[in-house]
Amino acid sequence: MLSAIDRPVSTQADDTAEHVNGGRCSACSMQRVCLPPGLSVAEFTRLDAIICSTRLVRRGEALYRAGDRFQSIYAVRTGCFKTVMIHRDGQEQVTGFHLPGDALGLEGVFDDRHGSDAIALEDSTVCIIPFDLLELLCREVKAMQHHVHRLMSGEIVRESGLMMLLGTMSAEQRVAAFLLNLSRRLKARGYSPASFVLRMSREEIGSYLGLKIETVSRMFSRLHKAGIVDARGKEIRILDHERLARL
Repeated sequence: MLSAIDRPVSTQADDTAEHVNGGRCSACSMQRVCLPPGLSVAEFTRLDAIICSTRLVRRGEALYRAGDRFQSIYAVRTGCFKTVMIHRDGQEQVTGFHLPGDALGLEGVFDDRHGSDAIALEDSTVCIIPFDLLELLCREVKAMQHHVHRLMSGEIVRESGLMMLLGTMSAEQRVAAFLLNLSRRLKARGYSPASFVLRMSREEIGSYLGLKIETVSRMFSRLHKAGIVDARGKEIRILDHERLARL
């Protein structure tokens, strides 16, 4: 069982990350990913009004820590985050990688405390959405209520998929599934699904997939030699999507 190391609860005022002027959802390129379709101008205006600010989180800094009081959810606007849980012995377990358009912090709804650390893998920005204001909006805009329910359901599906990946797949299958999932998510955001740069290290990938860093590197080398993937450091090109999927 994973559990967070006891830490003093921090507040947003204690954080060193910068706060910048909030962006408008109606003008954001990620709205097709993180918002329901078909919102009216009036509904966009109301949504824009509850986004209190946009926060810059520097690479390696925490957006929040396990045990922090839950007040807001965060929409990744730019950059990339990892979520991490800590074993009692201090070892990290990466539980997810989060791209632009993804929501962070939903686990805090359960007991009003965040259950993991959210760490920026590069300089990143998030939109801060106070959850109490979002709840009020959801009562009046059914499309938003349905969308928040979909986000929560998606977290359940994601965790179930991770359990299946860790419990039933070989090392090669885990790496292949990881690359295919990342490719699909990048495509949904308008990026190239076949050529991209990994923001996470081999060690972080191994932590997420339940593999040693040496095994992850060996699997990338195997896929490279097979002509399925061209892997040069963090630069990845999927050369044969069908063969990768068959794995």
